[in-house]
Amino acid sequence: MSQARDLPSSDPGGTVDPSRLIEDHQAGVWRYLRALGCKPAEADDLTQETFLAVLQKPFVNYGPAATIAYLRKVAFNRFVTARRRSGRMVLVEQVEEVSQDWSRLASNDHGEVLLDALQSCLEQLTPRAKLALVMRFRDQRSRVDIAEQLKITEHGAKNLMQRAKKQLRDCIEGKTA
Repeated sequence: MSQARDLPSSDPGGTVDPSRLIEDHQAGVWRYLRALGCKPAEADDLTQETFLAVLQKPFVNYGPAATIAYLRKVAFNRFVTARRRSGRMVLVEQVEEVSQDWSRLASNDHGEVLLDALQSCLEQLTPRAKLALVMRFRDQRSRVDIAEQLKITEHGAKNLMQRAKKQLRDCIEGKTA
């Protein structure tokens, strides 16, 4: 069978170079999976599985928006299947809500606007709040560790992070509205 199959490309109805498809959409699929709750390594694996599944069977290209929607649907199904196989409980309704929010907020730009908004909004936080969130979400530190580092109580660390997350949420919603 020839390599030229009816796969998504930048030209509706045209053929695709698999490497271009991956290059154009890999970051968006990976970010989408992270938004669903995947750890980075799991998002790497599921992104790869998504593209393997898509490239194994042809489909008609209806344009970039349809390609993005299709890739997200395949990634979503891979995510739910992986969670079920590992015995981890998946509340599909919550995952679908996150998926809908991602589709609404990230639109067709693979989350670039959201990432830019997040960077800008992070700069508006106090250094202390920013440090707390970095320690919690990037470094995976516990609230106890964060409290000790910031010389506050564990409850104080929890409140600081809750306020910072609310400020980020409000800021991002304001920038993406």
